[in-house]
Amino acid sequence: MKVLITGGAGFIGHNVALFLKEHGYDVLVLDNLRRASDLALDRLNAYSIPVFETDVLNAKELRAAVKGVDAVVHAAAYISVEESMKKPAMYFRNNVAGTANVADVCLREGVKFLVYISSAAVYGEPVALPVTESHLTNPISPYGLTKLMGEEVVKFYSQRGLKYVILRLFNAYGRGQSGSYAGVITRFVERVRAGKPPIIYGDGSQTRDFLHVRDVARAIEQCMERGVENETFNIASGKPTTIKELAELIVKLTKQDLKPIYAKPRQGDIKHSHADISKAEELLGFKPEISLEEGLSELLDFRANRSDG
Repeated sequence: MKVLITGGAGFIGHNVALFLKEHGYDVLVLDNLRRASDLALDRLNAYSIPVFETDVLNAKELRAAVKGVDAVVHAAAYISVEESMKKPAMYFRNNVAGTANVADVCLREGVKFLVYISSAAVYGEPVALPVTESHLTNPISPYGLTKLMGEEVVKFYSQRGLKYVILRLFNAYGRGQSGSYAGVITRFVERVRAGKPPIIYGDGSQTRDFLHVRDVARAIEQCMERGVENETFNIASGKPTTIKELAELIVKLTKQDLKPIYAKPRQGDIKHSHADISKAEELLGFKPEISLEEGLSELLDFRANRSDG
């Protein structure tokens, strides 16, 4: 099977590309490279994965890229909640118009299947935990809203014949996550490895559901292998971890004597979130394989040997 990954030089995209290539897929990636890391490009090159340098907003070049492709994994997006609060129009253009372009081109060029990478941010502040796929969607940031609008765009094109799966990722982490637009794990790891205490925004009681990026890639492969169509899934560990527990675990794994610094909460941040993954378990056979401690240990070892990783 030939698979194109948009945003394929980003954190999620390039890790998915490597995983699929390892599992026998014919993989190519599309990325405008404006936010790509050297590490991601080096890893793609090491796997001999072609990089098509263009933007998802460029319909002509996108059409050329999808020729002969069986499936598209649409991971291209701006991903910072904080940045989206400051530059919402930029997020609407890139994330929503970009998704519309991808879906339209897939339909016109006969691509059989689209995997849309969405986010738990579509739920906003949960009113019930764990969060199921039927939970109310009420995003509290422009980023979350753009991901939800992208879902609706994909569903619109499904009415015209496009087959899709929507994956609502919770807090993915792993190798190659950019410091500039990364989640809390990368920020904590960078500070602790530099001998600095992690900074917690809020009181640390807020919860997140952390999932290793290889488990994300595994879920994407299962979507393509199982032939499930026109469904939406939570992709997560299904286990809540407080931010305070996360900080303490990272400090423990590095064997340092550091105490977190607490700062005021950030606008757009959700208090509590963890997923019900029973639907993905039942229909995809999805089961996370990498524990948080195992994944953090691997990430810390990797970063110890590579300053840009």
